Order: sequence, then structure tokens, then C-alpha cells
Amino acid sequence: MSVTPLGERDYQSVVKEAQKAGYPTDTARHGVAAYRLTYRTVAPDGSPTTASGLLTLPRGGGHRLPTVVHGHGTLAYRGYAASVADGPDRTVSLLYASAGRAAVSPDYLGLGTGPGPHPYLDNRSAADASLDMLRAAHTAAPKLGRTLDGRVYATGFSQGGQVAMALGRTLNSDADTRFHLRGVAAVGGAYDLDSSQLPGLFDGRVGPGSAVFYTAYFLTAQNRLHHLYSDPRQVFRAPCAEHVEELFDSNHPAEQIAGKLPETLPELLSDQWHTKLQNPSGRLLAVLRSNDFTCDWKPNVPVTLYSASGDHDVPIANSRHCAQRVSAHGGSARVVDEGDVSHYAAFQRSLPEIARSFPTSP
Repeated sequence: MSVTPLGERDYQSVVKEAQKAGYPTDTARHGVAAYRLTYRTVAPDGSPTTASGLLTLPRGGGHRLPTVVHGHGTLAYRGYAASVADGPDRTVSLLYASAGRAAVSPDYLGLGTGPGPHPYLDNRSAADASLDMLRAAHTAAPKLGRTLDGRVYATGFSQGGQVAMALGRTLNSDADTRFHLRGVAAVGGAYDLDSSQLPGLFDGRVGPGSAVFYTAYFLTAQNRLHHLYSDPRQVFRAPCAEHVEELFDSNHPAEQIAGKLPETLPELLSDQWHTKLQNPSGRLLAVLRSNDFTCDWKPNVPVTLYSASGDHDVPIANSRHCAQRVSAHGGSARVVDEGDVSHYAAFQRSLPEIARSFPTSP
């Protein structure tokens, strides 16, 4: 629908930003130009909507470019999305593009300039929005002096890890024959909500603060899609019940949200829902399982799942179970344990290998 220039960075600026974020710089070769794309896509219910995303192109190298699609981690605030704010996700895209690739970073629905609240962890709509962002980039690139050669490498961190696997699954099934999946490198994704991530909220593998934030975000977002409850007071304790849905409307930064949430799950949830989440059934169980499909495919390309045994946001069991599901479908996925480091540190450790593994233009 529109292409908005966001400025250019010379090579030295790209290196400086990447170093500040703790990212490797040995793959950087060119300056870059960034653009916000606004495009048409579909909402979870199939109705038409719009979304935004970041397209970054190198200012040198070949004319025809392979594409890296980078899925960002959990964001509650639309204003932190890569197409509207400088930050780590934009820096990752600058780094990928500086190596001689087209870098595509979808904001997902309800973030960036997209309308409405973000449907958090609705993996099908995230994959649809990512594929449509890829299509938008394919259309926009020739107008900006480049073309996408059809090779696609899917990557992402945290929530973006799930999105990378979901997009890989979609492309692997020839959803759009203009694009040819060449590899997936996903970091710290919660691929297994039902039997890995959810139990981790209660057995200590996920830290209390993260458990509260993720649970509140997930339940309010999924309730808008699947009507898990009629009144937030059924699920959340006072005073949180009075404002929790408003907090997760995509208009509040995480810093504001965290200050208005309790410190532990027993303080957040009613007795009924504290028990229910430990033993999900009915509609809740169906919602969890409906989003646990991202590893149910047979990849025809290399797939690497990076995680860390010290991750207290997304337990490494998610990646191990994902690899098992891929294997059950006749494929293979390599799991890399970055060791006793945090969720974000695992991403920082894995990025060098990811950045070097994707090819560049001639």
C-alpha cells in the first residue's frame, strides 16, 4: 500500500549500532537503506486488515538479493516495532542487509502501524502476516532498485522463533511458488505451549516476573480470539482484573505494564484459573494445541533450533520437543544449547553463526 523511507546508514554506522547491541559485525560490508512497508493482509478471523514491517536493502552488492525474514520477540507496545523505532530488532535487520541481503522484518498484526491489539501467540496469523510482508517486499524491491531472487531464509528470536518455524512450514508447502525456503534458524521459541512452556510457568523453569507477564498477555490476547472467559474478574485477582485487558492493548510499553502487574502467578490468577492452567482442558487446551503446530512438518532444508539450558523465559524443552516433532514427521532439526545463559544472551550467542550461515548476493 505504501513505502516510507526511514533513512540510510553508512557502513560505519551499521557497525557502530551492531557493536552497541552486542551483535557480530564481521559480516557487515555495505551501507543500508531502510523502508517501512504498509500492506494488506488478513486478521485471525479472515477479515481484511493492514500491517506494517521493515524492509532493509544494502547500498551495494548485487542487484538480485536473497531474503532473510527476521521475526522479533515478544512486544506489547506497537511503538517498539522495528518499522517505527530504532532498537535491537531494527539493528538485526540492518546487519543482515549490510551483508548483501534483503532483510524483511514483519511487525505482526496490531504492532507498528497496524490497527487493533496484537493477537499474541496466534501463530497462524503471524505466519500469514509474515508471508504477506514477504510478498509486499517482493513488490516494493524493484521500485527501490533491487529484486528478490526467491531464496528465503527464515529466522527469529523468542516469539519470532515460533513465527520462523511457522513461516518455514508455510513456505515448505509451496504456499507461494515465487519463494523457495533455503533454511530456518530459530532462537528460543516457545514451540510447545502445552507440555513445555505452560508447565515451566509453575515448576520454576520460567522466572516469576516473566511467567506473570507472558500469562497475562497470552490470556487477554487469546480471549479476544476464542472467548476463554466472560469477565476478567473470573481469571485475574483484584486490582489487576480492573485494568489487565487495557494494559495489553498494544498501546502500553512493557515498562508501564510490569509496574501494574503482581510479582507471582498466585497473586495474578484466581484459584480456579491457577489450577486450570496447571491442568488445561476444554477450550483452553484446544487453544494451546492449535498454536503448537509450528514443528509439525518435514523440512526439506536445514533447520537449527538455538536455545539455552539457562533460559528462564522459554525453557530449552521447547526446542527439544520441537526437534522430536520434526523427526516424527520424517525430517530433522539440530538443537544447539548455548549453555547457562539468559534468554537474550542465547540470541546474542547464536547470532554470529546465523549471520554467517545465510548466503549473500554476489
